[in-house]
Amino acid sequence: MSVVSGWREPAGIAPRGTVVIVPGRGEHPGVYQRFGHRIAADGYRVWAVPDPTQDEAGVAALVRELIESADPAIGPQPRVLVGSDSGALFAAGLQADGLVLAGLPTPDAVLPDGDWDAEVTARTGCPTHQGWLTADTTLRRGALSEALPAGWAVDPGAITVPVLGLHGDDDAVSPYAAARDWYSGVKDVELVAITGGRHDALNDQTHRTAAGTVVLFLERLRAGVPAIARRELPA
Repeated sequence: MSVVSGWREPAGIAPRGTVVIVPGRGEHPGVYQRFGHRIAADGYRVWAVPDPTQDEAGVAALVRELIESADPAIGPQPRVLVGSDSGALFAAGLQADGLVLAGLPTPDAVLPDGDWDAEVTARTGCPTHQGWLTADTTLRRGALSEALPAGWAVDPGAITVPVLGLHGDDDAVSPYAAARDWYSGVKDVELVAITGGRHDALNDQTHRTAAGTVVLFLERLRAGVPAIARRELPA
């Protein structure tokens, strides 16, 4: 198995960290091209791996390889997994310096009825991304209706690294209230609700806000502080 997609930091800039994207059911690395370019532009080296529901052992080995082979000459840096849908659940069971979980599937997830229009509408409200998905002949249609692999359930209390959760508050696949309950069991977590957001929080109409939120999380991990910027009201 090989890495299908990767995005490098701008020329002349030392990479600030390593980010590995784990796609969701039916997706492939190219689905996250827009997100990958944006994170890389801020100085992070970004990779994307194949859908782990199709090759669990192979993707797990590839993720470990990418995380462990991050250039040690760069010095201390966060090595972070970013997962969406089933990729979020898969990433939560792996080792890294931090986790970004988008559209985390919950036990009471509501699966689309198999119709493509229903599936693409559930995935994203972004017209551009809907168009890309519809024209994508390598996307596995109907995959969002597939059950999650047995054994992927993760105890949130067992996660020991910082977690950023990104979840649409209008996610019809994985209801926000159930996701919030799951995140409440994580020791070090920041849950960000995307107003009006659907299942793919990284590729929704608010994809710029989602990417910006991820960069803030990466910078906080890199600095090793609870927050870098704080909002203060005028006196």
